[in-house]
Amino acid sequence: MISTIKNNALEIKVDSNGAELSSIRKVGDSCEYLWQGDPAYWARRAPVLFPIVGKLVNNKYSIGKKEYIMTQHGFARDMEFELVDQRPDMLSYKLENTLELLKKYPFSFKLIITYQVKDNELLMTYEVRNTDVTRMWFSIGAHPGFNCPLQPDEKMEDYYIVFEKKETLKRTILENGLLTTEEPFLNNENTIKLSQKLFERDSIILKGMKSQYVVLKNSRNKRQIKVDFKGFPYMGIWSKPSGAPFVCIEPWFGIASSRNSKPALKDKEGILTFLPGDVFRCQMKITID
Repeated sequence: MISTIKNNALEIKVDSNGAELSSIRKVGDSCEYLWQGDPAYWARRAPVLFPIVGKLVNNKYSIGKKEYIMTQHGFARDMEFELVDQRPDMLSYKLENTLELLKKYPFSFKLIITYQVKDNELLMTYEVRNTDVTRMWFSIGAHPGFNCPLQPDEKMEDYYIVFEKKETLKRTILENGLLTTEEPFLNNENTIKLSQKLFERDSIILKGMKSQYVVLKNSRNKRQIKVDFKGFPYMGIWSKPSGAPFVCIEPWFGIASSRNSKPALKDKEGILTFLPGDVFRCQMKITID
């Protein structure tokens, strides 16, 4: 079910399937900022990544001596969420464990995702509650795709991503969805020029950033999309190198496994853990100008 919230500046649509953001528009403007899921390139729009981010070795992990199967980015993006609160400017969705999910992920949890518009900002809040009687391990991340270009007379090469601060960062290379080597990427720089060639080796995976936001800009007009990710330790930037007209800016609490990762979920890089009754919250913000 698609639900809509709006204010004087923004109109936002969200699908209860996956609690997935499905549209971002400025009021009175026909421009769609969110990728619309053309299956010729990528059928999703802005999936929620939970309880893992990225891929596991052979899609397997273990808790104690028991082995489980989990496909890339987890199961939340394919689940029907319950709409638990709706106001003119806010939507809140809930997903809880089921007997079927316990076969994939042996923890009792509650995942609450809230979307709220304030002026020209969309606030996206992720809350994970441990409702189990034991320690729980998880990751969570966002995967919004943005139309790039935004207008038919533009091309991706007109666009660039600007970091809040100058960064010296390495890019971790993926092979078959798993982390391999690192290579220098930014050297006291704050700008990434976009092109299809940039994504020939899959996602740009970054960690250790000083910046708390990036801005997607272009050289043709003043339209821009700012993504605030304060507190998120990892970020992916991704598109398909086949002429796909979108770019994903993905803040993560968690990351894909490496080729030599241990199978225990507790040993996975970036994994979060908390005790029964604990609550984890994080928030990202998308600003449309």
